[in-house]
Amino acid sequence: MITIDHSPLSNTLGVLALTCYIITLLPTILRIVFPQIKETGIPKWLLKYRRIIGILAFFLAFFHGFLLVQKRNIDFFDPKTFWIYLQGISTFIIFTILAITSNDWSVKKFKKNWKQLHKLTYLAMFLLTWHVWDKMSGHWTYLTPIAIVSITGITTLFLIRLSIERQNKQQKKINTA
Repeated sequence: MITIDHSPLSNTLGVLALTCYIITLLPTILRIVFPQIKETGIPKWLLKYRRIIGILAFFLAFFHGFLLVQKRNIDFFDPKTFWIYLQGISTFIIFTILAITSNDWSVKKFKKNWKQLHKLTYLAMFLLTWHVWDKMSGHWTYLTPIAIVSITGITTLFLIRLSIERQNKQQKKINTA
């Protein structure tokens, strides 16, 4: 039987980080999967604040991880422990890289490579999906279904986006041939 526990602050921060992260993924996904939403101005507004929301997601994830490391006295030099938290650590490393390079100077410095670097966010999305399912499925709180549905939903929408983009690319090839 599943019992619903009270959510500790670390989990609440994790879900808030997840929410902010999902918001950063929405503009492009919404524009491609639901093209009629462009007329509402929502994707444009989200794009305007994407960097700041992403940096907020990073700091929320940082405090989420900090509280968990502190609470569980995690030893990162123990290979077994490192393996247990691999998805969270990997996602956090990606978030750190993205946060450090989320500024105008980095965009100018890296030029085309900046966009390629920021595609790491999609790897983070899959790692985060694994992390949420792995860590939350055994410890149900009122936040668990919200987190699982949210990350699974955005991942599904991303896969739909990829499918639509592939179809559009194939259609262009057919039309130009």
